[in-house]
Amino acid sequence: MDELPEFKKNVLDGLRQPLEDGIVTIARASMAVAFPSSFMLVAAMNPYGDASGGNLREEPAFPDAQRYRYYTKISRPLLDRIDLQVEVPKVEFKDIVARLDGEKSVAIRKRVVMARNRQLQRFAGKKIYCNSQMRNRDLKKFCAVDDESRSLLEMAVTKLGFSARGYTRILKVARTIADLDGEPHIRAGHISEAIQYRTMDRYFY
Repeated sequence: MDELPEFKKNVLDGLRQPLEDGIVTIARASMAVAFPSSFMLVAAMNPYGDASGGNLREEPAFPDAQRYRYYTKISRPLLDRIDLQVEVPKVEFKDIVARLDGEKSVAIRKRVVMARNRQLQRFAGKKIYCNSQMRNRDLKKFCAVDDESRSLLEMAVTKLGFSARGYTRILKVARTIADLDGEPHIRAGHISEAIQYRTMDRYFY
């Protein structure tokens, strides 16, 4: 979905149930029918409502009230269900023309396949297949954290204002980051990285 805030708010909020449950329920006067709807939502929007600039290296000249109106076109309950929220800065010309060799796709694919295999082994016999499908009892078993990680999570909830749902999403993302690193346990660095992937939450506080 491109230009996410330009969709009607009731349309966007209609995504909340399928994002949470993987089911779309159609209710009519005489009956209700549930359809499977497991999907990945990928959405984009311009920074601060600025379609022409978008240079996040410098603070845009938009008043806080204008930014707030723009970002709150997306309801907090919907935003809570989006695991990764990343601001992308404007690409400078020197970066466009640079010929830097990044990590090869073959290496990235190998790491992702290994992480997915770890998850399949972890959830064998549980009728779930990846970290995003974990329920609360699974989080307690597979997402145990140390004291340093717990302090970061407490900060995210008390100072950054993350909701209970945002808290569980951070744990699931951190578990995935640990899997990609080949780590059996979630470390403070994984929690910190997962928190940084929720950049839009701060615009609601």
